[in-house]
Amino acid sequence: MSHVRVVWWLSLTLRSVRGLCRVRSMEGQPQGSANPTAMVNSTVSCGEKLPPETQETTVSEGAAKIAFPSANEVFYNPVQEFNRDLTCAVITEFARIQLGAKGIQIKVPGEKEVQKVVVDLSEQEEDKTELKECADLALENQPRTATVGEICEEGLRVLEGLAASGLRSIRFAREVPGLRLVVANDASARAVDLIRHNVQLNEVAHLVQPSQADARMLMYQHQRVSDRFEVIDLDPYGSPAPFLDAAVQAVSEGGLLCVTCTDMAVLAGNSGETCYSKYGAMALKSRACHEMALRIVLHSLDLRANCYQRFVVPLLSISADFYVRVFVRVFTGQAKVKASASKQALVFQCVGCGTFHLQRLGKASGVSGGRVKFSAACGPPIAPECEHCGQRHQLGGPLWVEPIHDLDFVSRVLGAVSTNPSRFHTSERIRGVLSVITEELPDVPLYYTLDQLSSTIHCNTPSLLQLRSALLHAGFRVSLSHACKNAIKTDAPASALWDIMRCWEKECPVKRERLSETSPAFRILSVEPRLKANFTIRDDANPSSRQRGLKRFQANPEANWGPRPRARPGAPVNEGTSAVTPTDSQHLRPLLKLSPLTAHRPQTRTLLGLRSPLVQV
Repeated sequence: MSHVRVVWWLSLTLRSVRGLCRVRSMEGQPQGSANPTAMVNSTVSCGEKLPPETQETTVSEGAAKIAFPSANEVFYNPVQEFNRDLTCAVITEFARIQLGAKGIQIKVPGEKEVQKVVVDLSEQEEDKTELKECADLALENQPRTATVGEICEEGLRVLEGLAASGLRSIRFAREVPGLRLVVANDASARAVDLIRHNVQLNEVAHLVQPSQADARMLMYQHQRVSDRFEVIDLDPYGSPAPFLDAAVQAVSEGGLLCVTCTDMAVLAGNSGETCYSKYGAMALKSRACHEMALRIVLHSLDLRANCYQRFVVPLLSISADFYVRVFVRVFTGQAKVKASASKQALVFQCVGCGTFHLQRLGKASGVSGGRVKFSAACGPPIAPECEHCGQRHQLGGPLWVEPIHDLDFVSRVLGAVSTNPSRFHTSERIRGVLSVITEELPDVPLYYTLDQLSSTIHCNTPSLLQLRSALLHAGFRVSLSHACKNAIKTDAPASALWDIMRCWEKECPVKRERLSETSPAFRILSVEPRLKANFTIRDDANPSSRQRGLKRFQANPEANWGPRPRARPGAPVNEGTSAVTPTDSQHLRPLLKLSPLTAHRPQTRTLLGLRSPLVQV
């Protein structure tokens, strides 16, 4: 049978099978679910005999409950629960800081209550009047409190620019105290209708205001100082680049800007020119690509803010799952904006051994009188060829090279989550990730990885504790990174790091005769180490988060998990991965009767709408 006839036959068979699946669905047959156990604290209920366009699915997450059509015309991804939990925790601590300056205390469910002034009025009759006056005075001096679900007139105004089902905004209203208003905006009329329905379902109409507008236009309309939002949350599908210019203008002085990027293929170096067009920086393929992605996003935010004499101060930057998430405060100040150039750097990365060097764009130097002088930096810091392996360098950036976290703020969030673990379903993971962040070296951009160093010279891989101990014995600092399991973040120069690896290779020799004389491994190992490494395990080589066994990195939360496709009319509610549902594939198997070889051919799987290895036929 020719290839054309096979394609034609499979196409007709697929149509008939999918029609059969829809008929069985109408008769009450169970539907294939891509995510039956992804959320422990969620409940899903679907109409049994209603047409697909009128079926409704209800999902519970945190303190919110949302309903949306089973056709999934509005995007929802349960894997992002960690993102939403972390955002609620961050905004809560931000509200605590902002309202605390106004003498307002926030009250979070599950936290220990604020100590109350108790006045004993059981004294003798002649003292009752005096004690009553003391009690009234004490009540007057007590700080005002803001509670969850109530309007705080001096509280935060929050904008969710791309609200979809409104889940995030509703969770803010039901879980974060100290809010004045939450604007849940979306450009889709169907989405806004759904937001209104969910707002009524959760009884938060007094706090959440649905809005239908282009997020950019809405933010541009709030550029006036009196109209700005204290918190803006942007969680788009893909890149947030089109919204950043408006966002840095619509957030208030010292306000909080929360941004998610899910276009990790672009930020991780697969398309450097596309990254430049969106973020103004060239991304490189690197083992440190996840931290580099965070620093590119921070660079892009600061660059856009600088256009309006504003600058950003990172509070927390997270690389998790298939996205990066940054929380920054935005301030105004012409003098501080001048320092922005010295906060950005180009990165020179060797294509052979992966060694990288940073070159700042600007230079800030102190002069008499406590003033700071800004000038252009001098460079480049390296020769055209790598000093270690002789290969050429690639040029990336600019990227942010200042600290990407405010450790004091991170400690506040970590403390609040640790003392109230029942508040969030993902509290365990939040504690683990934030604990690793508090251990990171704040002044050391990027990192190497254990397998990268070993594979470069083709030797056995030392244990993480052995390499960390060797760096500590040599007098250098070293830490983990929340962005990568086997990261080595250290202030040791690359020459010292390769000396340690040369010493390790002497204990686990490589067969030199198998190495090409032009290979990075041969050239690195042909140099005798100047540093004598000590691989004896040190007690301080094992960080506290690792000793306590905290949940630092996410295991796959469900089968076929990851970024879902864009919401579109007619897609199954729990889809997101394939044009053919698991139910379809069950009926395809006996009808198609494809051999294992034919079933796994790329042409066949493309025709069936399958994305290997998500649905096996």
